[in-house]
Amino acid sequence: MSIPFFLGSILLILYVFAGYPLCLGWLARLRSRPVRRGTYQPDVSVILAVHNGERYLARKLDSILALTYPGEKREILVVSDGSTDRTDSIAASYAQRGVRLLRVGQGGKALALNAGIAGSRHEVLVFTDVRQTLAPDSLALLVENLSDPAVGAASGELVIRKGNSSEEASVGLYWRYEVWIRRRLSAIDSIFGATGAYYALRREHAVPIPANTLLDDVYLPLAAFFRGYRLVLDSRVHMFDEPTRLDDEFWRKVRTLAGNYQVMKAYPRLLLPGWLGGNRMWLHFASYKLARLLVPFLLPVVLITSLGLPPAWRTAALAAQTAFYGMAALDLLLPEGGSAKRLTSVARTFVTLMAASACAVVILFSPSARLWRPTRLGGLESTQS
Repeated sequence: MSIPFFLGSILLILYVFAGYPLCLGWLARLRSRPVRRGTYQPDVSVILAVHNGERYLARKLDSILALTYPGEKREILVVSDGSTDRTDSIAASYAQRGVRLLRVGQGGKALALNAGIAGSRHEVLVFTDVRQTLAPDSLALLVENLSDPAVGAASGELVIRKGNSSEEASVGLYWRYEVWIRRRLSAIDSIFGATGAYYALRREHAVPIPANTLLDDVYLPLAAFFRGYRLVLDSRVHMFDEPTRLDDEFWRKVRTLAGNYQVMKAYPRLLLPGWLGGNRMWLHFASYKLARLLVPFLLPVVLITSLGLPPAWRTAALAAQTAFYGMAALDLLLPEGGSAKRLTSVARTFVTLMAASACAVVILFSPSARLWRPTRLGGLESTQS
């Protein structure tokens, strides 16, 4: 009985990380649906929800004000989620340059965004986070996607600057892999949500976000998706961020993957095929989202079933797993700069992200607010809002 479980687990893991992306790439070349972009400059409301973001807020507002989009067609709204640092005073200092400050009691990012949406005035809502800077032409390019009546939301592409360590490089490599998949999903139809650091949404799709929602950038756009609209990623639209440490990426992945459980509860149609009135991209959702949540639990199955294999198979399987997990552990001891570090860092990143995925089930037993943690960049903390 060990062989079927062993081979089945191995094949599913290989399908998730290699087979499905290859099939997706082939499908994107065969059935691409280009977005019908055109000249389009609607009035937009840029909404920035932030909690204790004094370290980044001035830089972010300067970045927004430097956008080449016509100033008379743009409003900028900073929603301060109960900030206790200089966030409010910094935002207020930009009042003469058209920035409005809306202060709300600390209730989490979801409620802050609800307040921002209610307090905004324009037909297109543009959401962005405090940490990332924006390319000057990005807003004009972003809203061009909404000239296509089939598009309900459009995301920019997050560019992670090059890190100084193998650890940061491995996290960056993982992100580029993610972006590659999202580009192809967007090409055939839709991504499953938006890139929360920068995206545009038609106001008509802005439904109230439940308190303590972990993935507001998935919850909001999915309302448009289930109304038949596309959620697209525009690779011309760039925002920039610094690399993160692996331990910070662990907690970020715990939060975002836990948010997937929340989203499936909020939108159970995600779990049903389109022919049953559910998700028109069900196979992609199952391959990209559901199966990834399963993989961390398949890894122990591979290890346990290895013990029941025929001797030659057992030796090879256990040796391969020992070598891989050994490389991940060795990465903690190796100094930067060695060629071996490039391999061990990738192994450690994979193991860490799989552990984060397994830990995401904590959302079933613990309040979601406990999963918000500050992200450190170069030893500094930045807000999550």
